[in-house]
Amino acid sequence: MDKLASDEYFLKEALKEAEKAYKKGEIPVGAVIVVDGNIIARAHNQKETTFDPTAHAEVLAIREASKILGAWRLTEATLYVTKEPCIMCSGAIVHARIKKVVYGCDDPKAGGAVSLYRILQDCRLNHRVELKTGVLEEECRKILQDFFKELRKAQD
Repeated sequence: MDKLASDEYFLKEALKEAEKAYKKGEIPVGAVIVVDGNIIARAHNQKETTFDPTAHAEVLAIREASKILGAWRLTEATLYVTKEPCIMCSGAIVHARIKKVVYGCDDPKAGGAVSLYRILQDCRLNHRVELKTGVLEEECRKILQDFFKELRKAQD
């Protein structure tokens, strides 16, 4: 599997997690963490169902990966996530020392990687994260747009 194909493959796996969130009425964001070409953790947003404001897909995946590896440092991990991490998740990614983040679509309202802040590559921090954006961008954006259209219709 070439590098681009593998990025798309793992982002499709993150989209499957986003679909799970959508079905639960959660903002449809999904994440997977990959080490040595294997998915070791999967998660989707669960703020509404857990009543936990930190239950973002990225944070939940980091928690799971840390338990599986028995370490909080995820220096060989790549995080695939459908939407640009927010500032909280970007902070968690830096603290977990994740090597690389690949995401689908930008988040112009709350993005902590490129849109509003550049936390993942801020040279003032003790760790910088390799970043790749725009993988399966249209699919990742569409699931969010569909979710919010449906939500607005339900509120009318």
